[in-house]
Amino acid sequence: MLTIRNLRKTYEDATVVDDVSLELPHGKVISMIGPNGAGKSTVLGMISRLIARSSGAVEFQGKDLDKWESRELAKHLAILTQANNVQMKLTVRELVAFGRFPHSGSNLSQKDWEIVDRSISYMELEDFAERFIDEMSGGQRQRAFIAMVLAQDTEYVLLDEPTNNLDIYHATQMMKLVRRLCDELGKTVILVLHEINLAAFYSDYICAFKNGKIAAWGTVNEVMTPEQLKLIYGVDFQIHEIDGRPLAIFH
Repeated sequence: MLTIRNLRKTYEDATVVDDVSLELPHGKVISMIGPNGAGKSTVLGMISRLIARSSGAVEFQGKDLDKWESRELAKHLAILTQANNVQMKLTVRELVAFGRFPHSGSNLSQKDWEIVDRSISYMELEDFAERFIDEMSGGQRQRAFIAMVLAQDTEYVLLDEPTNNLDIYHATQMMKLVRRLCDELGKTVILVLHEINLAAFYSDYICAFKNGKIAAWGTVNEVMTPEQLKLIYGVDFQIHEIDGRPLAIFH
């Protein structure tokens, strides 16, 4: 289990994350939502050690993340950030192979390559395996990076705005994939989202942030209420139910 205790991040005189404490349940999809600048991506960055904490603790398996050796931690926790541009000329298969680095370094075994190819197949990218990343569409590239995360074979997957810059179709497909990672592969997926209805339809839990603090935390139905959402976003909401899930209309 990932446990966050009294997490805080400051930049000079500005506090962007303020005393955040949270226990993230295992084997669930957990979405972090909130207005721009609420602190959600910063919290995700501190969980992944990409952003240094000002104070507080993040513990995995009862041990502070700062005490984990990087390569060992990467066997348990993978993150895909918004800035996933590749500067090298890589094929999909070469990119996905980077996911095996924590396990085998640069000397991949036959088993490693089998995992790479299985990850490519899971993402339905077999026909693109030898295609260069920079020759693919945005949605295809996103799937290739997810395949790399799959090849890393971690218990936890952290995704920072995975639907950013995707159209409705590809954003929906991405969230269906997130659901499959949890339901079929048993992974815990923690992601930052702006689209609250995607969070409502595909998550088990929602953590809502405002002004660097947790404004609401709980199951989807506990968080997706007109009163809670108005406090978070400052506009009026109506909640309707579609297929047993809340749909938010705001005005």
